[in-house]
Amino acid sequence: MTKLATKICENCGRVIEYRKKWALNWEQIKYCGEKCRRSPKNPDFENDLMQLLKKCGAGKTICPSEILSEELKKDKAVMEQVRQAARRLVAKGEIEITQKGQVVDPSTAKGPMRLKLKKRGGLL
Repeated sequence: MTKLATKICENCGRVIEYRKKWALNWEQIKYCGEKCRRSPKNPDFENDLMQLLKKCGAGKTICPSEILSEELKKDKAVMEQVRQAARRLVAKGEIEITQKGQVVDPSTAKGPMRLKLKKRGGLL
């Protein structure tokens, strides 16, 4: 069996694990599961995160919840949509997710996280 390319879910931004049942149509797989396929993504969250990160400046981090109102911060489903937007930005190579100051894998990160712009060619 040949090594398969890593895929990132277009909705949640996590790594898609290869499944034998997808062998015949692996090239068409875009989502990690049925829940992500049915759930709409909110592209505005990606834009909001990038704007806030650029406003904060190089080397600074933000909490994903900073783009939400106090009311929306209490909604777990909305917070998960913001975290998904952050993972999609990581997949695009635009930001990094950190925990305790260390860059972490967005597919496996749990708990509080911070976001920062990714360094490009020695510059932020």
